Parts: sequence; structure tokens; C-alpha cells
Amino acid sequence: MNAIPQAVQAPTVSPISCATSAPWTVAEIEALFDLPFMDMIWRAQQVHRQHFDANEIQRSTLISVKTGGCSEDCGYCSQSARNKAELEREKLMPVADVVAAAKAAQAKGASRFCMGAAWRGPKDKDLEPLLEMIREVKSLGLQTCVTLGMLKDGQAEKLADAGLDYYNHNLDTAAEFYGQVISTHTQQDRIDTIGEVRKAGIKVCSGGIIGMGESRKNRAALIAQLANLNPAPESVPINNLVAIPGTPMAATKGVDNFEFVRTIAAARITMPTSFVRLSAGREAMSDEMQALCFLAGANSMFYGDKLLTTGNPDVDRDEALFAKLGLRPI
Repeated sequence: MNAIPQAVQAPTVSPISCATSAPWTVAEIEALFDLPFMDMIWRAQQVHRQHFDANEIQRSTLISVKTGGCSEDCGYCSQSARNKAELEREKLMPVADVVAAAKAAQAKGASRFCMGAAWRGPKDKDLEPLLEMIREVKSLGLQTCVTLGMLKDGQAEKLADAGLDYYNHNLDTAAEFYGQVISTHTQQDRIDTIGEVRKAGIKVCSGGIIGMGESRKNRAALIAQLANLNPAPESVPINNLVAIPGTPMAATKGVDNFEFVRTIAAARITMPTSFVRLSAGREAMSDEMQALCFLAGANSMFYGDKLLTTGNPDVDRDEALFAKLGLRPI
């Protein structure tokens, strides 16, 4: 069992080690959420500083290399063919255009380039141009990441052979809430793909979306599921729902800002060596809220003016924020 510490009363208390072989329980993570806000942030900062430079941020750029027309019914997603978002379906981008976008992202300071395609999963014929994209982007000196949906036997090995560093496949939400968000596949399907990625020697990028109508217990359960993957994901994107018109979640209220920051802190405490990424929804966050997220242990972010189909703060705003906070890029 992972002991939940007593509330820290002063900064003279020795740092708390979170190294443990025992799995985290949902109850233990709920107890973290129930700590006074300042105590939870202090705990997260202790853990963060044991494993990372607290003033460094990893920056990733994400682009959609194939947009729209996905057969899945994910309730938050504008790219689902079943939803009514006003999104134009596009074919797979030419390799040269992807490489040009990667070079532009690198010139602006990104160290990882993430490519997303709106599929249930790629067909083998679709994989060939993607393998070329990975090889070309890798040759620039960037870390490579793709999110392609669920993989079939042998596909993860092909991605690994092309030099892929990370595969993104979010768990999205807790297992018990999953059916209220997606019905065309199960969360276990996603976990199976993560297993294939691990077997191929590719690092895992997996997180979730906060604010889809889930309870605090659901949020704690999601963090527990991620932390108890063996090993935990090397990269953990925490998304704040962007309620997109035309999707089933267009009118979803979302969560309180402090609850979102608590979720970041819970991810940091339970996954001490993972990069915790501030992801979708950042465009609507104030500088002050983002600073709280960094204080809570976020040390990665999506960087660039657009994510897959939603907006993101422009680079100039981010650079100004980094300067205010004294943050350095990794």
C-alpha cells in the first residue's frame, strides 16, 4: 500500500519518496485529491524536484497528418464521422509537407514532433507513408511520436524499425466511465495496443481527458490505471476538455480550474519519473492557471498554434510566459 503522508505544515519537512513497487489504489489517490490544495501542491513539488529540474519544460508539436472521417464515436472528438462537427475531411498529408512542418516546429524550439491520423487503426497500406514520415522527421534530430489508433499484429514492430520514439494512445477516462464516452471499442482495446507498443520497445505516451462529466473518483481511477501500468507511461498528457460544437460533449461544463490542477498534481505524485504534459485546452487557460499547473508538476506541453483540430496558444504568448516564469526548454 502507498502511504498517504500527513499534510505538510512547513517547508522544513524532508522530501517524501514516492518510489514503491505496490500499486496505487483508487482510495489512496482520492485521499491525495482530498488534501488541502497547498499541501497537495507542496507534495507534488517535492516529488517533481526529486526527479526533474523544476524550471525546465519539454515542448512537443502536434499536427494532424490525416484529418476527419474516423469511424469511432468518441464523444469529445470533432474527427468522428458520426459527429456533426464542421470539419473538412482531408487525405493523408504528403511526406514532404510533414517534413516541412517538422522543420518549422524545430526552428521554434520543439524537441518532439507528434503526428496524428484519424483512424480506428491503420491499414498496412496506410502504414508505409507514415514509416517514411517517421524516418524523415527522426533524421532531423527530433523525437518522433505518432497516434494512429489501435494497432494490428506486427505494426508496432514496423514503427519501431522506422525509429519511432513514442506511441500515443490515451486511456481517456476511467474504465467504469469509458462507455459513457465511447461505445465503438473498449478501453481494453486501447490497453492491448499499449501492450503491443511496449513489446516493440517503443515508449508510451498515454493520459486522459478531464471535464467530460466524470466524478472525482473517476479521475482518481484514471490516474490509478495509468500509474499502475507496468511501467507507467513515459509521457502523460492531461487534456482539459475542449467542448467542440457538433460533438455530443459540446455543452459539457468541464471542471473547476483547481480540480484540473489537482489532477496534474496527482499524476506527478503517482508517476514521479514521467513527463506530465499540459495538453488540449491550454488556449483557454490564463497564464496564472498554467503557472499553477507547472507548479503542480507539469513539465511538458504542446507547443505551436494548433493541435490536431483545436487551437493552442501562439508561440509568442508561450515565449512571454516562459520569460515571466524563468522556464527553460529541454
